[in-house]
Amino acid sequence: MGTPDLQRLNGTARPIHKADVVVMLTNGRFTRDARPFSKDTGIHLVDRDLLARWAAGSWPLWDLLPKIPPPR
Repeated sequence: MGTPDLQRLNGTARPIHKADVVVMLTNGRFTRDARPFSKDTGIHLVDRDLLARWAAGSWPLWDLLPKIPPPR
């Protein structure tokens, strides 16, 4: 997945959907350009490796992502 998908998500997640935490999830891999864009915009990326860790364990996703506060 590349930055056009992330740009679309970034343009709608917070302003339209009022998201506190924005996560892009794929069962594939992200492009090289996606990582710096996501870091600059605060979008969390879940690729196939992290998705496998999440699915194989009993941890909530916020424990696997950096800097995510636990739910209220």
